[in-house]
Amino acid sequence: MTNLFVNTLIKIFFLLTPFFVMSMFLSLTRMLTQDARRRIAIHTTLAILITAFILFYFGNIIFKLLGITIQSFQIGAGTLLFLSAVKLVMGQEQQTQSESDNIAVVPLALPLTVGPGTTGTLLVLGAEITGTAKLVASAALFAAIVLVGILLLLATKVERVLGAKGIGVLTKLTGLVLAALAAQLVFTGIYNFPHL
Repeated sequence: MTNLFVNTLIKIFFLLTPFFVMSMFLSLTRMLTQDARRRIAIHTTLAILITAFILFYFGNIIFKLLGITIQSFQIGAGTLLFLSAVKLVMGQEQQTQSESDNIAVVPLALPLTVGPGTTGTLLVLGAEITGTAKLVASAALFAAIVLVGILLLLATKVERVLGAKGIGVLTKLTGLVLAALAAQLVFTGIYNFPHL
């Protein structure tokens, strides 16, 4: 169970692209006060928590309603996750400054943190993991999201230590990890696909 917790924590932490989200958070809140930044960081974390847990716990229901097999979703989610990874590695344009708390939900929580690839992966994980293991995975999911929230709260200090280039390097490394996760999802889906 400890292995499941650690593995799930690491996987989900990178899945949430924390360093990319942190760089976007810094860009979008550059001109805001420290209190406003803190408020947006907390609201973003809460929005990620709610969205991620809904996806994680209702994956099976969504699959049944749509008549989609887990294997098909693994292949689709893996493909989307791979595209997200490519964007991180190649770099992405910074978004414009906003002074509104609305940026906590859109775009910071959705779609920057919980994008299409993350959505698909959470649905697959939620459908695959059952029983007691699901509680352990839920704890890991919660811990990963809290870590992202702490990173957002400390974003200014992290930027001072690492600099923009350091954050850029970590973002690209995150992209490489996501590419590997995407490949694993696709190959698992293909390998377990019925009638293959």
